[in-house]
Amino acid sequence: MTTAPATQGSYVALCGGIGGAKLALGLMHALPPENLTIVVNTGDDFEHLGLHVSPDIDTVLYTLAGLANTELGWGLAGETWSFMAAVEKLGGPAWFRLGDRDLASHVTRTQMLRQGATLSTITDHLRRRLGIAPRIVPMSDAPVRTVVDTENGRLPFQTYFVGRRCEPVIRSIAFDGAASATPAPDAAAALAASDLAGIIVCPSNPWLSIDPMLAIPGLRQALMQRRAPLVAVSPLVGGAAVKGPTAKIMRELGLSLDQRAIIEHYRGLLDGVMLDIVDGRQAAGLGIATEVTNTVMRSLDDRIDLARAALRFCERLRAARV
Repeated sequence: MTTAPATQGSYVALCGGIGGAKLALGLMHALPPENLTIVVNTGDDFEHLGLHVSPDIDTVLYTLAGLANTELGWGLAGETWSFMAAVEKLGGPAWFRLGDRDLASHVTRTQMLRQGATLSTITDHLRRRLGIAPRIVPMSDAPVRTVVDTENGRLPFQTYFVGRRCEPVIRSIAFDGAASATPAPDAAAALAASDLAGIIVCPSNPWLSIDPMLAIPGLRQALMQRRAPLVAVSPLVGGAAVKGPTAKIMRELGLSLDQRAIIEHYRGLLDGVMLDIVDGRQAAGLGIATEVTNTVMRSLDDRIDLARAALRFCERLRAARV
């Protein structure tokens, strides 16, 4: 593990599911809690069995609370499935599985929503009850829903991702509700903070996890008007995705599996990109500031080291502006 940098100012992490949660955990260890705000994708949210499910928020909460199933990357460690077995026996929908302990989060969230609480308030309540120090906020309190246009028609995200196991060929991706949504108040405040020192785009799927955030006009505008560097950790390593359907989606959208495609996707936003050491030779020809390091996070030390490398990168880019 490397020595922690002398960090000053606050940081915002834009975060999706498993890969994003890993780096968020590293950032939690690398920064004082008051200096970190984690803004999480909610385009994956949906209602299942009458419950409001926020998969990415829960993945981040469970990971930072030390409760996550580290083998799967999602859900809780030591989970049991009696509820789902009973639902299936009664002929109910069992394609999206809710664990017995995981149910508590969904029931609490749904109950609080029905009582008029915002998703921001609920997420902060869960964060505090789970003993997590940094702020975790949804991208918006308004509903934004990722919809995938495929060879089989338009599919809600979870139907595509879990129900169909990402098998249908993607033609395009839309974010219903994004045009009229506004950033969650704490997300907007963090991006407008006078001491903002950097914005870090976690190695989440750009199209499924980060684009829902960028589709919210106020959030994109806040990023465009930022006074701090914005860096992205590439989700590609050696021309392949570390996890998930990123590579499949890129092929189906006609994109090359290389770092240029990632940089082009974030055109107009990025100040720098972080590449894995196996892609280090590409750095010189990308036309953007780069940081080459290990981006494959197999252990907690890997997560912390990558977080500290991202903070140093932001510091280097800030110094270059002076």
